[in-house]
Amino acid sequence: MTAVRLPDGTLHTLGGKTAPAPGAGPLASRTVYSAAHVVADPLADNGPGRPAVLDWDATLAFRRHLWSHGLGVAEAMDTAQRGMGLDWAATRELIERSSAEARAHGGLIACGAGTDQLTGASTLDDVIAAYEEQLAVVDAAGAVPILMCSRALASVARGPEDYLTVYDRLLAQVTRPVILHWLGPMFDPALTGYWGSADLGTAAGTLLELIAAHASKVDGVKISLLDAGREIAFRRRLPAGVRCYTGDDFNYPELIEGDEHGYSHALLGIFDPLAAHASAAVRELDAGNATGFRAILDPTVPLARHTFAAPTFNYKTGVVFLAWLAGHQDAFRMVGGLENARDIPYLARLFVLADEAGLYPDPEAAAAKMRALLTVAGVAR
Repeated sequence: MTAVRLPDGTLHTLGGKTAPAPGAGPLASRTVYSAAHVVADPLADNGPGRPAVLDWDATLAFRRHLWSHGLGVAEAMDTAQRGMGLDWAATRELIERSSAEARAHGGLIACGAGTDQLTGASTLDDVIAAYEEQLAVVDAAGAVPILMCSRALASVARGPEDYLTVYDRLLAQVTRPVILHWLGPMFDPALTGYWGSADLGTAAGTLLELIAAHASKVDGVKISLLDAGREIAFRRRLPAGVRCYTGDDFNYPELIEGDEHGYSHALLGIFDPLAAHASAAVRELDAGNATGFRAILDPTVPLARHTFAAPTFNYKTGVVFLAWLAGHQDAFRMVGGLENARDIPYLARLFVLADEAGLYPDPEAAAAKMRALLTVAGVAR
């Protein structure tokens, strides 16, 4: 079997386990979105602070890969480097291109609408206008809108009432039900105190108040707090017909499986590299086999927890690294130069965990790429 000498001097022999093949037909028992990464043009100037230049062929091909497994695409989310290298001009084009691709291939798509085109916001009206501009783009593209958390709103809001004012205005005018978004500060420190309080229980109460007032306009809410207990308590208080989409990349198997009171659907960044596993696992749930579901997903948790290790917001580097190893793109490059946001020992551990989880369609090719990276990094083989 193929082996790779790691930075700590140990020799890792690849196990040869590969990812499940795509299943037939859509998923039935859960709605599952993967928040998808973008593929940078490796020959463009994609350094820090530069306008993002994407490899559109590879970016759209990856979305077709997700749809082939029956997953929906959550487009232009933080996994696509919103606020971390992907500017609004590139985001707008991404929403338009991916939505057109979804129509052509019958794929499910939801797109993030935020306020990141603002260079500064001084009033709630500024925030509302920015949201309205982006919602118009998503609406014209025909996608389900995801109302992303707004750094601008977090910076100007004085308390829960300001959040309710902004979201009341937006939900009053949307043309289709939206997915709301609660991204915890571990994913973005600028969102600390979102929904008007640093106390998560109080913040949850404000969000639930908003949903109760606009239940017909809310498809669901994505919860990304990395706290299974809080998510379970939250979903049990949702109005009937409003979905809870787990964004918990640490505890997703138990949350998606659920309990006697209900379950979470999924909108997860970790399902970008784990699309095949997620699809195969949910198909087991579709067949009533919860044990088979957990048998597929539980072994992927160590990989997910390492990918999202602190600082959690740099998980995008791990996601793109795994896409490169799995053959979904030709280069390990990212917009904003974020391929350098994680160190070599982190990437080496990710390589091993991905092999143990059976991520690589071609383990030999993945090993060759890892050796090349370690050689460039100065690791003796």
